[in-house]
Amino acid sequence: MTKLMTRSAGAAFLVALLALAGCSASDKSAESDAPNNSGGQGPGVSIPGGETSVDKQTQSTFALDVDTASYAYSVRQLHDGRWPERSAVRPEEFVNSFDMQYGQPKGDGFALHVDGSAMPSTHRSQYSDRLRLVRVGLQTRADDSESRPDVALTFVIDVSGSMAEPGRLDLVQDALHYLVRQLRRTDSVALVTFNERAKMVLPMTRLSQVEDLDRAIDSLSAGGSTNLESGLVTGYQVARDGFRQGSSNRVILLSDGLANVGNTESSPILRRVKAEADKEISLLGVGVGSSYGDELMEKLADQGDGFAVYVADRNQARDVFVHRLPANLSVRALDAKAQVTFDESVVEAYRLVGYDDRLLDASAFRDDRVDGGEVGPGHSVTALYIVRLRPEVRSSAKVADVRVRWQDPVSRAASEAYESIVVTDLAGGFRSADPHLRVAYAAAFFAEALKSSSYAAEVQLDQLGQIAADAQEELRDPKVAELTEAIRTAGRLRG
Repeated sequence: MTKLMTRSAGAAFLVALLALAGCSASDKSAESDAPNNSGGQGPGVSIPGGETSVDKQTQSTFALDVDTASYAYSVRQLHDGRWPERSAVRPEEFVNSFDMQYGQPKGDGFALHVDGSAMPSTHRSQYSDRLRLVRVGLQTRADDSESRPDVALTFVIDVSGSMAEPGRLDLVQDALHYLVRQLRRTDSVALVTFNERAKMVLPMTRLSQVEDLDRAIDSLSAGGSTNLESGLVTGYQVARDGFRQGSSNRVILLSDGLANVGNTESSPILRRVKAEADKEISLLGVGVGSSYGDELMEKLADQGDGFAVYVADRNQARDVFVHRLPANLSVRALDAKAQVTFDESVVEAYRLVGYDDRLLDASAFRDDRVDGGEVGPGHSVTALYIVRLRPEVRSSAKVADVRVRWQDPVSRAASEAYESIVVTDLAGGFRSADPHLRVAYAAAFFAEALKSSSYAAEVQLDQLGQIAADAQEELRDPKVAELTEAIRTAGRLRG
């Protein structure tokens, strides 16, 4: 059972939604036993994606992340016959693209789920007999459409020339028409467009005036260059002017992310809008297009305390706008962080799969000034660890303590949930493990294979495809069927 601890975080104050997330790294003197594919190692910094010796560092700390754009865009590229760029492949976003069916908490905050298994027999490593797969799952309670607060949404829409390609602006318009019919009459929407300059098409307008919204959406046309900075700055100004106290205020950026005018990097853009974003206005990035500026959109979402998704076709767009977005317009947890403390007498080394740009110092876990992740109602977050046990450990020995910490979005009171896991919890065979756990493994190592990490050699694509297919036989989940096909497509492209 998940344990809870709550304490006051002091007087409520405005949410600093654009503090730089995940910019610090892990605790002192960390070293890696595996090659590093993500850059150099500075003093006291864990190598992202690498294995960490517990003798050097017992705690793994990271900011939560609910982005999924990396997976959706990678699948789109594979279906187009292209191998994804390594820098655009983030394993945690592959894993978090799948519904793990975690139980929801009764109240606010998180339900914490921890389980694991032995590695599959097909996993190749010199330590295979001592490696274990550990899954840390976090789940917030969903909102129903009637109980959520009203929303004030400012859509910032890229209408540059590149958006004229089929499957970009037309897809956005179709999804917006559907969305305005899913929102409530008491919700509000504003529209801002940008190409070489930004323009307010519609000020904050109540959904009771849906005809005005439809006309504004239909009037959009593409042409010109892409000044994303101007669009986002104007969007936040419009959001500020239309700010509704007591409502959920969001800026939603819809773009292919191919900025070519003005500042084209995330940090200067975010500095321009920080004053507005600090006033409780968060950012959601929705990416479109066969060519997509993944790095810029991902950084804007992460540093804007929001999340990023990618949509490849009309069905995906409608799913995001009609189902996922309306259900996740409010915020359940702010500055959410996780920390796993491994027992050095039981664990020899561990590796967090992904979250490379979300690592934090161990001391940042309870420092509420340090930015974490924003998590909405009904969201789940999954982190996978590959853990190497020491030889001949007792079955009852504790492997790790797992904690998650977050702040209430209104009171800023901080709460924690915690759980522990022992060796016997990881003793089960992989084939008999929860099929969602097997999907998480297949997704994570599919990402490792696509980015050609040092761990890609531990798996083969055809075997990962079979693991996904076997899980699909039990789950009958179309998303898992898509994963199976994507893995097989990658195998054909590799030849």
